[in-house]
Amino acid sequence: MKKCVIWLRKDLRLTDHPGFADAIESGYEIFPVFIWDEGEHRWQDGAASQWWLHHALTDLEGQLKQLGGKLLVHQLCGGDFSAKIVEIIQDYGADVIYWGRRYEPEIIERDKQLKVYLTAQGYEAKSFNTHLLHEPHTIQNKSGSHFKVFTPYWKHCLTRSVDPVIEVTSEEWESVKWGGVESPSSIDDLGLLPKISWDRGFYDCWEPRREAGLARLGEMVKSKAVSYDGRRDIPSVDGTSQLSPYLQWGQISAREVYHAFRDSYNDTVEKGYLRQLFWREFSYHLLFHSPHSPERPLRPEYEGFPWEKNEEYLRAWQKGKTGFPIVDAGMRQLWQTGWMHNRVRMIVGSLLVKHLLQDWREGASWFWDTLVDADLANNTMGWQWIGGCGADASPYFRIFNPIIQGEKFDPDGDYVREYCPELKGVPDKYLHKPWEMPELELLAAGVTLGKTYPQPIISHEKGREKALKAYGEFKETKA
Repeated sequence: MKKCVIWLRKDLRLTDHPGFADAIESGYEIFPVFIWDEGEHRWQDGAASQWWLHHALTDLEGQLKQLGGKLLVHQLCGGDFSAKIVEIIQDYGADVIYWGRRYEPEIIERDKQLKVYLTAQGYEAKSFNTHLLHEPHTIQNKSGSHFKVFTPYWKHCLTRSVDPVIEVTSEEWESVKWGGVESPSSIDDLGLLPKISWDRGFYDCWEPRREAGLARLGEMVKSKAVSYDGRRDIPSVDGTSQLSPYLQWGQISAREVYHAFRDSYNDTVEKGYLRQLFWREFSYHLLFHSPHSPERPLRPEYEGFPWEKNEEYLRAWQKGKTGFPIVDAGMRQLWQTGWMHNRVRMIVGSLLVKHLLQDWREGASWFWDTLVDADLANNTMGWQWIGGCGADASPYFRIFNPIIQGEKFDPDGDYVREYCPELKGVPDKYLHKPWEMPELELLAAGVTLGKTYPQPIISHEKGREKALKAYGEFKETKA
């Protein structure tokens, strides 16, 4: 019986996993392996994402145990990566190694080298699509190039079929022979959980288990999909799927989500949510074809934009102390829960990049470390959109007014009052602009601007003028 290492990465599941399905069909003895490589690449998973990973691995370990298998956990700390993978294969006496493909630029290059090395050593190395509906290299426009704008990409993808979910029967699982060895490390050994308990609020918001993700998916399909377009922009209501961290670590596959909607709804209803799923696909499409994008703008004319480095501005933004309630609520939600509502992500990003003229890469870096759903492709595309320098980007001169945005999307103030409790007593009329409130009313509400709640870090008018001036001067230098 041949022995097969299944190297699990962004595909921490057993269902709809082509590697497991292939190995079972081939009759291999299976060794499920997870490798934590501390020197993996520039964009090593951030602290909040590592928190999720710890629990996702624990959940997967339990699923394997129920089937009679074990999750074999390895730690690597630098050195010759390919040689270390061979050592792992040799330790298990395996002939074959399978893994799910990843799309980060450094990882693509490393995987190519690894496959060549393994083949030269006489091992069978096979990779699979475990993360996306359509891999980036399989989608082309009419001229044979990659898409650079979302809407044509979306319309093209609607004409293509999506592979069905891969099913393995219970009888087939029962027939599996698992590698009967002990794991060299435990999940706890990886040190993925924080040493100080800044993650307390995460446990109130998340269950990083596959079953919890499936329950969210079922709820979305059953009751939220019809109202999705009308509710997804309101941060105070539970109107979005919140499936992104389950998708990020592959606890649920994109195909499972896609087919759950296609099997339940007509085109009109399903496209509201599926459009977001394909936005995720498009972000991977861009990352694959523009591997420089996490570090440099997709629109090269934005190279050298005159960002202003201001640590005071950046810290105030990070801590949710900008003086704009909708922005501060979003940044505090991020810190407390490891997640932020998508509409608010755009608002907080616009303030940082436009009003404060801070580099979009500063925002991307902060989100990368604090989001449980931190995803290099999505994070890069989102911040380049905000910065006006990416595909389908919001023009730089489009500057969100944080006051109007707050009044429009949090009209009753429920969101702001949840995450900025010091403003609970402020009437709706002034909640998104407390600096306009008469002094006596502020005192009655228990608010002292500059002490219990900050003054605006910059006025909207001044920030807007500043952004437009910088953009105008920049255009002149590029003309």
